[in-house]
Amino acid sequence: MASITLEELHAYHAIDRSVFSRLVITLRRDPAESLLVMAMWLWLEEKGYPNIIAKMVNLSNPLLEALAGEAVSCLNCLGSKNPTIPPNGILPLTTRIMEKDVSLHMFYQNKFSTISGIKSFMTTVCSRIFTDILQLVVGSTSRVIPNQPLVIPGFPHSLFGSVTIVPRAMDHDFPIGGLWGWNPSNNVSEDDRTLFLTFSRGFPVSEDEIRELFTNVGVCVDCVRMQDNVPYGEQPLFAKMVLRSVANVDQILSGRPIAKFRINGKHIWARKYERRE
Repeated sequence: MASITLEELHAYHAIDRSVFSRLVITLRRDPAESLLVMAMWLWLEEKGYPNIIAKMVNLSNPLLEALAGEAVSCLNCLGSKNPTIPPNGILPLTTRIMEKDVSLHMFYQNKFSTISGIKSFMTTVCSRIFTDILQLVVGSTSRVIPNQPLVIPGFPHSLFGSVTIVPRAMDHDFPIGGLWGWNPSNNVSEDDRTLFLTFSRGFPVSEDEIRELFTNVGVCVDCVRMQDNVPYGEQPLFAKMVLRSVANVDQILSGRPIAKFRINGKHIWARKYERRE
């Protein structure tokens, strides 16, 4: 399998490394938060906002600080169940840099796709290209052990989970297919694209009705798992529905914590599935 060395990765991501270094060293911003900010900017580039990071290289430190602040407001919005979003929700500096509207509404309407994309870039790209910079920052507060993951205060994150960052030699090889062949769907867990459905007692809903309903609203259903161990003579009161993509989750919820649907006179409530340990 073809591979790329860490030294080559550093060269390819030189601009990203320069901006990240300014965030955590020059501006002394929180390392964990800065990783998420960089992952979000990289995701925006993937979603059609080209060269957003390259446009920051020659900005003054106060402007870069302000742009990072706008990114953090997006991260906070994603983590809130009921965010307070101004009427237009526009991020003025980010919009000016991109010459294209960027708003909190855009992030929240695509909440789960955004979270999934940020997690993917954080674990497949940021965790590899910023390791030496993070060593400089966290080495003064925690012991760095060769070939052992760095301890980054702030991870595991309540919304974005954990990230493994292991210092490597510059000639360490990474498989090209796993890093440069990045595709959001390759890094999405089943839980990320699962909805939890509930039904009204006395109005039994079948799996076929669920598939019909959501296929008709334009989403691809992978599977439906009805409540098991239902007492004899009673109906299932909930189900888990696995969708083809995270984008389908956002399509159904459209920024709402709960969405209500109706088929054959019966109501179905949908919300994002959260695994309970």
